[in-house]
Amino acid sequence: MAVRLLALEVSDLCLGKPALRSLPVTATIAEALSALKNSDDNFLSLWNCDHTKKTNSGFETEECKCVGKVSIVDVICYLCRDENLLSPSTALNSPVSVLLPKIPHLVMHVEPSSSLLEAIDRILQGAQNLVVPIKTRLSSSSLRRKQQQKLSAATTTIHDGREFCWLTQEDIIRFLLSSIGLFSPFPALSIDELGIISTDIITIDYNSPASSALEPIYRALTTQTSIAVVDEDEGILIGELSPLALDCCDETVAAAIATLSCADLMSYIDCRGPPEDLVRLVMSRLKQRGLDTLLHQFTNSTNSLGPVLSSSSSSDEESGGATMCRSGKYSRSLSYSARMVRRAEAIVCHPKSSLVAVMIQAITHRVNYVWVIEEDCGLVGIVTFCNMLKVFREHLEDMA
Repeated sequence: MAVRLLALEVSDLCLGKPALRSLPVTATIAEALSALKNSDDNFLSLWNCDHTKKTNSGFETEECKCVGKVSIVDVICYLCRDENLLSPSTALNSPVSVLLPKIPHLVMHVEPSSSLLEAIDRILQGAQNLVVPIKTRLSSSSLRRKQQQKLSAATTTIHDGREFCWLTQEDIIRFLLSSIGLFSPFPALSIDELGIISTDIITIDYNSPASSALEPIYRALTTQTSIAVVDEDEGILIGELSPLALDCCDETVAAAIATLSCADLMSYIDCRGPPEDLVRLVMSRLKQRGLDTLLHQFTNSTNSLGPVLSSSSSSDEESGGATMCRSGKYSRSLSYSARMVRRAEAIVCHPKSSLVAVMIQAITHRVNYVWVIEEDCGLVGIVTFCNMLKVFREHLEDMA
């Protein structure tokens, strides 16, 4: 079994994964936003498909390349800049390439024949997503049929006649969990014993203005973690502001970030919809600051939420357990719905929790991290998928 595990290729992990939907890097932010709103995916990949490159000997062909990914949170953070709050429509007409982080190699291409060890190494080097070509090259008829499919905002799944998927940290952790018996006994050890609790965490006081969380939100997005909202006097974890929660909102949440405190923002993005008093507070503060265009857009958006606002204090059971996301739309898949149930509630464990228990926690809640707290809710640190993969990498090397 161990030999078979080491012989595994990343293409084996891609079985059944859907083709990656993408946008050209030349698209506008508005086009990206439209595509994201009409997608169940948290991210869309951005591709540079300029196939010609001039050289001394003439023109030569270049392959398409995935240069990054974009999410609703990227758009929200961009709209929250002071200059863009004044003119959101102008900001939305900017090229989507302005959203790409300056951090290199967050997205990396790998060959289908790459090993599991190589895939883990790429992630430990900083990659969040591994772009893998789906082995079968499309026939001419399949290519035409795919090209005729209607995809929102000119999204496509085809590049150079091939389709791609991508592997995430979660995909690899899920696979390792399915083979957890091969790693016994270390998965039963506590995260404290394994030394994988990181104290390099992003925190903010719950009374701080939400606008002061913009840079931390961006950092959390690029590290696939979250912001711990704490009582700084007591060192107690109150909740979190996570990119995952913001990803379930639409772009008008920028108005709430610009006007509310962190504590109020946590309430605002709760899965049952924004409380009416906070909606009125946002409107009042937008008017005071003279942000008329943003106020108009925000008012139109909240008016469309009518039933959601009026029932924001009711329980999930009253609506049959359904949850709301992005301008009041019902979530469209069970996995996406599972992400909605905990918006500002932090997922926590204790230093003595076993590695396998923390893995199950993270996978169940579809997050890449779990906060570590003491019995009194004092914040100790965080355990991430990367922390876990480092330990598994060591044991896979021992197997080799």
